[in-house]
Amino acid sequence: MKALQFSTYGPASVLEVSEAPEPHAGPGQVRVTVRASGVNPADTYVRAGRFQEWIPLRLPHVPGVDAAGVVDEVGDGVTTVRVGDEVFGITDYAQMGGANAEYAVLAAWAPKPASLSWEQAGGAAGNIETATRVLDLLGVKDGTTLLIEGAAGGVGTTAIQLAVARGAAVIGTASDRNHSFVASLGAVPTTYGSGLAERVADLMPGGVDVVLDCAGSGSLPDLVRLVASPERVVSIADINAAAYGVHLSRGSGPGADAPALEGIAAAGNLAEQDRFTVPVAAVFSLEEAAAAHELSESRHARGKIVLKA
Repeated sequence: MKALQFSTYGPASVLEVSEAPEPHAGPGQVRVTVRASGVNPADTYVRAGRFQEWIPLRLPHVPGVDAAGVVDEVGDGVTTVRVGDEVFGITDYAQMGGANAEYAVLAAWAPKPASLSWEQAGGAAGNIETATRVLDLLGVKDGTTLLIEGAAGGVGTTAIQLAVARGAAVIGTASDRNHSFVASLGAVPTTYGSGLAERVADLMPGGVDVVLDCAGSGSLPDLVRLVASPERVVSIADINAAAYGVHLSRGSGPGADAPALEGIAAAGNLAEQDRFTVPVAAVFSLEEAAAAHELSESRHARGKIVLKA
Protein backbone atom coordinates (compact mmCIF):
# COMPACT_ATOMS: atom_id res chain seq x y z
CA MET A 1 0.00 0.00 0.00
CA LYS A 2 1.00 3.64 -0.38
CA ALA A 3 2.03 5.18 2.94
CA LEU A 4 3.82 8.18 4.40
CA GLN A 5 6.96 6.98 6.18
CA PHE A 6 10.26 8.01 7.70
CA SER A 7 13.26 5.71 8.05
CA THR A 8 15.36 8.00 10.23
CA TYR A 9 14.56 10.69 12.78
CA GLY A 10 14.99 14.25 11.63
CA PRO A 11 13.32 17.29 10.03
CA ALA A 12 10.21 17.16 7.89
CA SER A 13 12.33 16.39 4.85
CA VAL A 14 12.87 12.79 6.08
CA LEU A 15 9.23 12.03 5.21
CA GLU A 16 8.56 10.14 2.00
CA VAL A 17 5.68 8.32 0.36
CA SER A 18 6.53 4.72 -0.47
CA GLU A 19 5.19 1.20 -0.41
CA ALA A 20 4.54 -0.39 2.99
CA PRO A 21 3.01 -3.72 4.09
CA GLU A 22 -0.75 -3.62 4.47
CA PRO A 23 -1.95 -3.75 8.09
CA HIS A 24 -4.87 -6.01 9.04
CA ALA A 25 -7.54 -5.74 11.69
CA GLY A 26 -6.84 -7.73 14.83
CA PRO A 27 -9.33 -8.66 17.57
CA GLY A 28 -11.44 -5.67 18.55
CA GLN A 29 -10.18 -3.58 15.63
CA VAL A 30 -11.35 -2.46 12.20
CA ARG A 31 -9.39 -1.57 9.08
CA VAL A 32 -10.46 1.34 6.90
CA THR A 33 -9.68 2.53 3.43
CA VAL A 34 -8.49 5.97 4.45
CA ARG A 35 -10.19 9.01 2.97
CA ALA A 36 -8.38 11.54 5.18
CA SER A 37 -6.03 11.49 8.17
CA GLY A 38 -4.68 14.02 10.62
CA VAL A 39 -1.33 15.63 11.38
CA ASN A 40 -0.81 16.31 15.09
CA PRO A 41 2.01 18.10 16.92
CA ALA A 42 2.87 14.73 18.48
CA ASP A 43 3.49 13.34 14.98
CA THR A 44 6.15 15.98 14.41
CA TYR A 45 7.73 15.27 17.81
CA VAL A 46 7.87 11.54 17.05
CA ARG A 47 9.38 12.18 13.60
CA ALA A 48 12.00 14.49 15.09
CA GLY A 49 12.99 11.84 17.66
CA ARG A 50 11.86 13.80 20.71
CA PHE A 51 9.97 10.81 22.13
CA GLN A 52 12.33 8.00 21.20
CA GLU A 53 13.38 7.35 24.83
CA TRP A 54 9.73 6.99 25.88
CA ILE A 55 8.33 5.39 22.76
CA PRO A 56 10.85 3.31 20.80
CA LEU A 57 9.71 2.79 17.22
CA ARG A 58 10.50 0.20 14.60
CA LEU A 59 11.67 2.12 11.55
CA PRO A 60 10.48 2.81 8.92
CA HIS A 61 7.45 4.25 10.70
CA VAL A 62 4.08 5.40 9.35
CA PRO A 63 2.91 8.45 11.35
CA GLY A 64 -0.61 9.64 12.12
CA VAL A 65 -3.04 8.60 14.84
CA ASP A 66 -6.44 9.72 13.52
CA ALA A 67 -8.24 8.85 10.32
CA ALA A 68 -11.63 8.58 8.66
CA GLY A 69 -12.59 6.09 6.01
CA VAL A 70 -14.70 3.17 4.90
CA VAL A 71 -14.46 -0.09 6.85
CA ASP A 72 -13.06 -2.93 4.73
CA GLU A 73 -12.00 -5.41 7.45
CA VAL A 74 -13.61 -6.24 10.77
CA GLY A 75 -11.62 -7.97 13.51
CA ASP A 76 -12.82 -10.75 15.79
CA GLY A 77 -15.25 -9.62 18.46
CA VAL A 78 -16.39 -6.48 16.64
CA THR A 79 -20.16 -6.45 16.32
CA THR A 80 -21.07 -2.76 16.08
CA VAL A 81 -19.77 -2.05 12.59
CA ARG A 82 -19.80 -3.73 9.17
CA VAL A 83 -17.74 -3.63 6.00
CA GLY A 84 -18.83 -0.55 4.05
CA ASP A 85 -19.60 1.61 7.10
CA GLU A 86 -18.15 5.11 7.23
CA VAL A 87 -16.27 5.75 10.49
CA PHE A 88 -13.69 8.02 12.09
CA GLY A 89 -11.33 7.11 14.90
CA ILE A 90 -7.79 6.58 16.15
CA THR A 91 -5.09 3.96 15.85
CA ASP A 92 -3.56 2.12 18.80
CA TYR A 93 -1.73 4.79 20.82
CA ALA A 94 1.01 2.31 21.72
CA GLN A 95 2.04 2.28 18.04
CA MET A 96 2.03 6.11 17.78
CA GLY A 97 1.04 6.02 14.15
CA GLY A 98 -0.26 4.14 11.15
CA ALA A 99 -3.00 6.52 9.96
CA ASN A 100 -1.21 8.43 7.18
CA ALA A 101 -1.58 5.63 4.66
CA GLU A 102 -3.88 4.01 2.14
CA TYR A 103 -5.19 1.64 4.83
CA ALA A 104 -5.25 2.12 8.60
CA VAL A 105 -6.27 -0.07 11.53
CA LEU A 106 -8.40 1.72 14.10
CA ALA A 107 -8.50 0.72 17.76
CA ALA A 108 -11.39 3.06 18.60
CA TRP A 109 -13.97 4.59 16.28
CA ALA A 110 -17.48 5.96 15.88
CA PRO A 111 -19.84 6.49 12.93
CA LYS A 112 -18.76 9.41 10.75
CA PRO A 113 -21.27 12.23 11.29
CA ALA A 114 -22.94 13.36 8.09
CA SER A 115 -22.32 16.95 9.19
CA LEU A 116 -18.54 16.49 8.96
CA SER A 117 -16.62 16.27 5.69
CA TRP A 118 -14.06 13.52 5.22
CA GLU A 119 -11.32 16.05 5.91
CA GLN A 120 -12.96 17.21 9.14
CA ALA A 121 -13.65 13.68 10.34
CA GLY A 122 -10.17 12.49 9.35
CA GLY A 123 -8.56 15.05 11.63
CA ALA A 124 -11.00 14.85 14.52
CA ALA A 125 -10.51 11.80 16.72
CA GLY A 126 -7.04 12.41 18.14
CA ASN A 127 -7.93 15.93 19.27
CA ILE A 128 -11.25 14.73 20.64
CA GLU A 129 -9.58 12.06 22.76
CA THR A 130 -6.93 14.49 24.01
CA ALA A 131 -9.42 17.24 24.81
CA THR A 132 -11.80 14.85 26.56
CA ARG A 133 -8.93 13.37 28.59
CA VAL A 134 -7.68 16.72 29.86
CA LEU A 135 -11.14 18.13 30.53
CA ASP A 136 -11.83 15.05 32.64
CA LEU A 137 -8.51 15.48 34.49
CA LEU A 138 -9.41 19.10 35.23
CA GLY A 139 -12.93 18.17 36.33
CA VAL A 140 -14.55 20.55 33.84
CA LYS A 141 -18.32 20.54 34.27
CA ASP A 142 -21.34 22.83 34.34
CA GLY A 143 -20.30 26.07 36.03
CA THR A 144 -16.52 25.62 35.64
CA THR A 145 -14.50 28.55 34.33
CA LEU A 146 -11.68 27.30 32.09
CA LEU A 147 -8.80 29.16 30.45
CA ILE A 148 -7.24 27.55 27.36
CA GLU A 149 -3.77 28.75 26.41
CA GLY A 150 -3.39 28.30 22.65
CA ALA A 151 -7.10 28.10 21.89
CA ALA A 152 -6.92 28.40 18.10
CA GLY A 153 -5.05 25.14 17.44
CA GLY A 154 -6.43 21.66 16.89
CA VAL A 155 -6.83 20.60 20.53
CA GLY A 156 -7.75 24.11 21.65
CA THR A 157 -10.64 24.45 19.20
CA THR A 158 -11.89 21.01 20.18
CA ALA A 159 -11.57 21.67 23.92
CA ILE A 160 -13.52 24.92 23.64
CA GLN A 161 -16.52 23.18 22.10
CA LEU A 162 -16.49 20.16 24.39
CA ALA A 163 -16.13 22.36 27.48
CA VAL A 164 -18.99 24.61 26.37
CA ALA A 165 -21.11 21.49 25.78
CA ARG A 166 -20.47 20.57 29.43
CA GLY A 167 -21.73 23.98 30.55
CA ALA A 168 -18.35 25.58 31.23
CA ALA A 169 -17.38 29.19 30.60
CA VAL A 170 -14.19 29.39 28.51
CA ILE A 171 -11.54 32.04 27.97
CA GLY A 172 -9.21 31.29 25.07
CA THR A 173 -5.87 32.94 24.37
CA ALA A 174 -4.96 33.54 20.74
CA SER A 175 -3.36 36.08 18.46
CA ASP A 176 -5.49 39.10 17.62
CA ARG A 177 -6.26 37.79 14.13
CA ASN A 178 -7.85 34.67 15.64
CA HIS A 179 -10.09 36.36 18.22
CA SER A 180 -13.28 36.30 16.15
CA PHE A 181 -12.57 32.68 15.23
CA VAL A 182 -12.15 31.66 18.90
CA ALA A 183 -15.31 33.58 19.81
CA SER A 184 -17.27 31.76 17.08
CA LEU A 185 -16.55 28.48 18.87
CA GLY A 186 -17.95 29.72 22.17
CA ALA A 187 -14.95 31.13 24.06
CA VAL A 188 -14.18 34.65 25.23
CA PRO A 189 -10.94 35.55 23.40
CA THR A 190 -7.96 37.39 24.81
CA THR A 191 -4.34 37.78 23.82
CA TYR A 192 -1.55 35.73 25.34
CA GLY A 193 1.65 37.04 26.91
CA SER A 194 2.45 39.79 29.39
CA GLY A 195 -0.51 41.14 31.35
CA LEU A 196 -2.64 38.02 31.01
CA ALA A 197 -3.67 38.04 34.68
CA GLU A 198 -5.02 41.58 34.37
CA ARG A 199 -6.90 40.77 31.18
CA VAL A 200 -8.44 37.67 32.74
CA ALA A 201 -9.50 39.67 35.79
CA ASP A 202 -11.29 42.15 33.53
CA LEU A 203 -13.04 39.37 31.61
CA MET A 204 -13.83 37.12 34.56
CA PRO A 205 -13.84 39.10 37.83
CA GLY A 206 -14.32 35.84 39.73
CA GLY A 207 -11.17 34.38 38.18
CA VAL A 208 -10.74 31.02 36.49
CA ASP A 209 -11.01 27.60 38.10
CA VAL A 210 -8.71 25.58 35.85
CA VAL A 211 -6.27 26.04 32.98
CA LEU A 212 -5.38 23.92 29.95
CA ASP A 213 -2.06 24.68 28.27
CA CYS A 214 -2.12 23.68 24.60
CA ALA A 215 0.73 25.97 23.56
CA GLY A 216 3.85 24.85 25.41
CA SER A 217 5.25 28.35 24.94
CA GLY A 218 6.86 28.71 28.36
CA SER A 219 3.90 30.48 29.94
CA LEU A 220 3.25 27.95 32.72
CA PRO A 221 4.57 30.17 35.55
CA ASP A 222 2.02 32.84 34.57
CA LEU A 223 -0.75 30.28 34.09
CA VAL A 224 -0.17 28.73 37.51
CA ARG A 225 -0.60 32.15 39.11
CA LEU A 226 -4.13 32.35 37.71
CA VAL A 227 -5.44 29.47 39.83
CA ALA A 228 -5.41 28.27 43.43
CA SER A 229 -2.73 25.60 42.92
CA PRO A 230 -0.61 24.02 40.16
CA GLU A 231 -2.82 20.92 40.30
CA ARG A 232 -5.49 23.00 38.58
CA VAL A 233 -3.34 23.31 35.44
CA VAL A 234 -2.78 20.57 32.85
CA SER A 235 -0.41 20.89 29.90
CA ILE A 236 -0.31 18.78 26.77
CA ALA A 237 2.65 20.63 25.27
CA ASP A 238 5.27 21.69 27.85
CA ILE A 239 7.75 18.89 28.61
CA ASN A 240 9.00 20.93 31.58
CA ALA A 241 5.55 21.01 33.21
CA ALA A 242 6.61 19.00 36.28
CA ALA A 243 9.09 21.72 37.26
CA TYR A 244 6.09 23.96 37.97
CA GLY A 245 3.99 21.29 39.68
CA VAL A 246 1.86 20.92 36.55
CA HIS A 247 0.73 17.58 35.14
CA LEU A 248 1.82 16.84 31.56
CA SER A 249 -0.88 14.67 30.01
CA ARG A 250 0.23 12.16 27.37
CA GLY A 251 -1.77 9.49 25.60
CA SER A 252 1.10 7.00 25.23
CA GLY A 253 4.43 6.01 26.70
CA PRO A 254 5.45 5.60 30.36
CA GLY A 255 3.20 7.55 32.70
CA ALA A 256 0.51 8.05 30.08
CA ASP A 257 -2.99 8.86 31.27
CA ALA A 258 -5.85 6.50 30.54
CA PRO A 259 -7.27 7.35 27.10
CA ALA A 260 -10.73 8.91 26.92
CA LEU A 261 -11.91 6.90 23.95
CA GLU A 262 -15.57 7.37 24.81
CA GLY A 263 -15.18 11.01 23.81
CA ILE A 264 -15.04 10.11 20.11
CA ALA A 265 -18.64 8.88 19.95
CA ALA A 266 -19.81 11.67 22.28
CA ALA A 267 -18.33 14.34 20.01
CA GLY A 268 -19.83 12.58 16.99
CA ASN A 269 -23.26 12.88 18.62
CA LEU A 270 -22.66 16.58 19.28
CA ALA A 271 -21.72 17.03 15.62
CA GLU A 272 -25.00 15.45 14.55
CA GLN A 273 -26.73 18.07 16.73
CA ASP A 274 -24.71 20.89 15.10
CA ARG A 275 -22.96 21.50 18.42
CA PHE A 276 -19.48 20.41 17.34
CA THR A 277 -17.38 21.00 14.27
CA VAL A 278 -13.76 20.56 13.22
CA PRO A 279 -12.08 23.72 11.91
CA VAL A 280 -9.58 22.66 9.25
CA ALA A 281 -6.47 24.81 8.90
CA ALA A 282 -5.16 23.23 5.70
CA VAL A 283 -5.43 20.10 3.57
CA PHE A 284 -2.40 18.49 1.95
CA SER A 285 -1.81 15.35 -0.11
CA LEU A 286 0.38 12.59 1.29
CA GLU A 287 3.12 13.77 -1.07
CA GLU A 288 2.90 17.23 0.53
CA ALA A 289 3.25 15.90 4.07
CA ALA A 290 6.57 17.66 4.72
CA ALA A 291 4.82 21.01 4.24
CA ALA A 292 2.03 19.85 6.55
CA HIS A 293 4.55 18.97 9.29
CA GLU A 294 6.31 22.31 8.83
CA LEU A 295 3.00 24.15 9.20
CA SER A 296 2.29 22.22 12.40
CA GLU A 297 5.72 23.09 13.76
CA SER A 298 5.17 26.78 12.99
CA ARG A 299 2.35 26.82 15.60
CA HIS A 300 0.40 29.18 13.36
CA ALA A 301 -2.21 26.70 12.12
CA ARG A 302 -5.78 27.71 12.92
CA GLY A 303 -7.49 24.39 13.48
CA LYS A 304 -6.54 20.93 12.26
CA ILE A 305 -4.02 19.99 9.56
CA VAL A 306 -5.22 17.13 7.37
CA LEU A 307 -3.76 14.80 4.74
CA LYS A 308 -6.16 13.80 1.96
CA ALA A 309 -5.74 10.22 0.77
